[in-house]
Amino acid sequence: MLAGESPDTAASRLGPDLEALPHLPAGSAKVTAKRAADLWEEAGLNPDLRATLLDHPVDDLTVYQGNIENAIGVLRMPIGLAGPLRVNGISAHGDFPIPLATTEAALVASYHRGCKVITLAGGCSSMVLYESLNRAPAFVFETAREACLFTIWAVGEFERFQEIAATTTAHGCMVDLGTTIEGNHVYLDFEYTTGDASGQNMVTISTQAVCDDIMARSPVAPQRYYIESNLSGDKKASTRAFTTTRGKKVTAEVILDADLVRKQLHTTPKEMEDYWRMSAIGGVLSGTMGIHGHFANGLAALYLATGQDAACVAESATGVTRFEVTGNGSLYASVTLPGIMVGTVGGGTGLPSQKACLELMGLAGSGKSRALAEVCAGLLLAGELSIIAALSAGHFSRAHRKLARGRNSSSGPA
Repeated sequence: MLAGESPDTAASRLGPDLEALPHLPAGSAKVTAKRAADLWEEAGLNPDLRATLLDHPVDDLTVYQGNIENAIGVLRMPIGLAGPLRVNGISAHGDFPIPLATTEAALVASYHRGCKVITLAGGCSSMVLYESLNRAPAFVFETAREACLFTIWAVGEFERFQEIAATTTAHGCMVDLGTTIEGNHVYLDFEYTTGDASGQNMVTISTQAVCDDIMARSPVAPQRYYIESNLSGDKKASTRAFTTTRGKKVTAEVILDADLVRKQLHTTPKEMEDYWRMSAIGGVLSGTMGIHGHFANGLAALYLATGQDAACVAESATGVTRFEVTGNGSLYASVTLPGIMVGTVGGGTGLPSQKACLELMGLAGSGKSRALAEVCAGLLLAGELSIIAALSAGHFSRAHRKLARGRNSSSGPA
């Protein structure tokens, strides 16, 4: 902990240092090339790096207005292609090329292998089971009695709350209201559908309007309230989100015959089932939220490529993978995720590169969000098949050594 320093020296370094404070540039939501150039100067950033981040030919920076503050340039990431992945879904039906943005070697190769075996089997079945997005304000009262009286009143006002929420959005709809009382605190859990948007901002604005009405009309006046109480599970893995739905609950399945498994995955259904069973116990012993191999890998890469909120991987990458050998020796494989947070409009989905990736999949714009969620589930199923095949066959480290080592990099070996 002391890194070789004496306790007194280390302690002196950990105190406040108010000497020669740096210049703190004024924040700005204005996004232009001139503003970015000015910020480089004002912040005293290393000019040698400007050519890489700002001066390299990029889209007009103004297209990012509303998506970033204090803009200083554009990040470039490689995009790899997995698939086509055949999905036989309720909303997604067809062969989908999958763009994945990542810097992790072997990731695209693994998902591509899984997509290939699913497609050769005739595709996976995938469906959205339920959709809901919540915002959970909290109200403080003097006593638990007041909290109970407020809760009874609020439940009776649900239809009015729906009407108020509807005035703030043409696409969202309040569908349910849950309540939790803890002493003299009341948590209201407003659930919405959000159309084709991921919807976090939508439900925040709608809930704010409802809270304004509550504070104006409640017969039991709260002492104070907070628009979000941390009960919703926003951008974090939670038991509540895992056992209910936040976003789109989706499942995907495929049956692979033994010959296809041997030829494409170089293992057997029995070996994959055996590994899955042991890994499921390992997941229980480690306390993971659900049981799966690596949902976050595919989700993060697809979210970055298609303009989703990357922080939502924290809540989206929970769920259950299940492998079983069928009576005729084939492999049954499924994934179920309770909260895929995706949209095909709003947020970053309209930015040039991200929109192009959605268009590549045929999933840009209105009416496509449920299909995108079903494709997500199929992609994650592909990733589970590939990684579990590699682990069951003993090929996992070999693949990473082959694809990730020996690269031309000034930073040395990985």
